[in-house]
Amino acid sequence: MNATSTIPTAANAVTEALNRLRAAAQEHPTEGQWLGGMIAAFLLAFFMPIGTARFDNAILESLALLNRYAREHVLLCLIPAFFIAGAVAVFIRQDAVMKYLGPAAHKIVAYGVASVSGSILAVCSCTVLPLFGGIYRRGAGLGPAIAFLYSGPAINVLAIVLTAKILGVELGLARALSAIVFALVIGAIMHRIYRREEQTRAANQKGFALGADQGRPLAETTTFFALMIAVLAFANWAPASAEDSAIWYAIFAWKWPLTALAGVGLAGLMVLRWRWHWQPLAITAAAVAGLAGLIPQHPELAFSAGLIGLTLTAALQPNDGVEWLSQTWGFAKLILPLLLTGVLLAGFLLGRPGHEGIIPSAWVGAAVGGNSLMANLLAALVGAFMYFATLTEVPIVQGLIGSGMGKGPALALLLAGPALSLPNMLVIRHILGTQKTVVYCALVVVMATVTGWMFGLFYP
Repeated sequence: MNATSTIPTAANAVTEALNRLRAAAQEHPTEGQWLGGMIAAFLLAFFMPIGTARFDNAILESLALLNRYAREHVLLCLIPAFFIAGAVAVFIRQDAVMKYLGPAAHKIVAYGVASVSGSILAVCSCTVLPLFGGIYRRGAGLGPAIAFLYSGPAINVLAIVLTAKILGVELGLARALSAIVFALVIGAIMHRIYRREEQTRAANQKGFALGADQGRPLAETTTFFALMIAVLAFANWAPASAEDSAIWYAIFAWKWPLTALAGVGLAGLMVLRWRWHWQPLAITAAAVAGLAGLIPQHPELAFSAGLIGLTLTAALQPNDGVEWLSQTWGFAKLILPLLLTGVLLAGFLLGRPGHEGIIPSAWVGAAVGGNSLMANLLAALVGAFMYFATLTEVPIVQGLIGSGMGKGPALALLLAGPALSLPNMLVIRHILGTQKTVVYCALVVVMATVTGWMFGLFYP
């Protein structure tokens, strides 16, 4: 056999081998994904610039932000939010959710209820996620659920008042009005885009069985949620500043007694009205009081004892208590790993407030000066990816304005930043899917950009 005759044979062999590899990849797509992931991880580790000052500092910033988030938000803020979200899935009747927030609900009522209920929580972009997931899974329409998702961190009355005090009345008023409009418009657009899917979802939800709580009086359920929200609000009440009122000072001074009072009210409702076992709640009250008296400088320990007692009490209730814990644990498994991963990435990229990550803050300051559309877009994008704890966006923007940031980009950041963050996006994607998440985030960023640019024309 000569050399020329072997060429077609070799070509056929190569083609056949490639076809076999292609068929194997189609039959076992995860193997190819694993290989690609392992190669990417190897290249990342191989070329990681360990030893360079900025990279090493960005790693430390990511860990520092994660540490700060764990200390300040997970225990006092996020875990109570998980319990509230789990309670939404168990104790709120599905027909009530469908009536006021469902796809077929009256639009004015649905968006009004979603915006108001979201805004009174005064939570950050991460704490609102379990609550959003709870009402969405319970049957809320996509539009009202999105309005709730945006309004929770964005229409924060306390943050808006602080914005007006520190950054000027015009910026505070523009933030308030724009955030209200954003919640309604973005929710309506999302509903319009996915209206066919929402119609199918509403049809599939017809005939769903109500939970075991269908006989519980509305007043008891309302009181139950009001007390849990009171615990969440008082435990996270921010320190008073010189500009705050005497009422703010008084609430902050008595935040832990008020938190304990709300917890006692919650326990009383469970024992006296719901007939839950009183023994674990009594032991919990004693443990909380003991820790608060012995170690008053660490109130989070007493708060942790209260959470543990609530968990044990619910575990002893064979029906709705166990289901409440199951739903709460489900939200924690879904959301917490994604949030912590997102906080690490946000810290690595942008650092903590007042500190730098891998992206130099000078680049950000130079990019958002003036009032061009690009400056507003960059401000909205930076705000969308950066994590802001509740109320921290105001001093951050104040510092950026001092470094040359225009008022238009400042408003764009205030409208996109508190409502979005990288951890927030990761969790929303897990709940809604990639496409809806991209559309929602794009709507927030585009509307923030245009609104900031228009505001900057009037207030350069």
